[in-house]
Amino acid sequence: MRISLIPLLMLLIFSIIACFIGYGIFVLLDGAAELSKIISRVTQILLILSIYPFMRWLNVSAVELGFVPFKTFLKQMLGGMVLGLFTLLPVLLLSYALGVTDIDASRVWTADKLAVSLLVAFLLALLISLLEEPMFRGILISAYLKRLGVVATVFVSSFYYAILHFIKTNTSIPVEQASLSDSFILLLEAFQNVLNPENLGAFWALLMVGVFLAVMRTHLKLSLAWVIGCHTAWVWQIKMAHKITDVNKHSDLLYLISPYDGVIGPMVALWLTLVLCVYLFFQRSEK
Repeated sequence: MRISLIPLLMLLIFSIIACFIGYGIFVLLDGAAELSKIISRVTQILLILSIYPFMRWLNVSAVELGFVPFKTFLKQMLGGMVLGLFTLLPVLLLSYALGVTDIDASRVWTADKLAVSLLVAFLLALLISLLEEPMFRGILISAYLKRLGVVATVFVSSFYYAILHFIKTNTSIPVEQASLSDSFILLLEAFQNVLNPENLGAFWALLMVGVFLAVMRTHLKLSLAWVIGCHTAWVWQIKMAHKITDVNKHSDLLYLISPYDGVIGPMVALWLTLVLCVYLFFQRSEK
């Protein structure tokens, strides 16, 4: 139990440090960026910078973390993208078929505009995956697999992955009224947002996303390249869905998606749960 709380402790420590650094940056920028977003970004940077020290502390090599040679990495990442495409696209199409989402008719697309949007969305998705996967499906899984076992490792890594998405606040503070204490007030609001009942559907979906990716690492023994590719394809599709479609707020099936981002929610959670159950069923039947 205590070892599973270490990531939460580290997150709290980095968040507190980020409050001091973030406030300083906020003042230097004269309020050009929101204080809450600066604190969030600084916390993420500190988490990323901690990967190498943790690797040394845990005596884990890059290979054990899940990295493979560059050429192999590219090939496997492509395979992961194909997997990601086929595991999320059916949900997006079903959401449209059920009338939960509609095509955004207000947008006019040209070939050039579509190509740029696809490229930008892909690069952002790739960046997110490259930053998140070494932490959640790399460090956490490597750290806990021998200490907690496969099942607990999958759950713990997935739980932290899910809750991290909800540690945020939209409160805006003008720079002329801001003080250092406001950084900690925003931090408290961000952690309280985790308990927001409106996020339950999205939390369930993100938990299953984490479980799916963790199963790829622990059960299928796939490299980080595979999960990075799969994660990239998912985020890529979600970002494009935001641009191409709108949520139909009059739909009777609106509960199938979450207000978190208008895409993920119970429908995604149920679909990934079904996919995992089918996989585990066939895995056991082969034994």
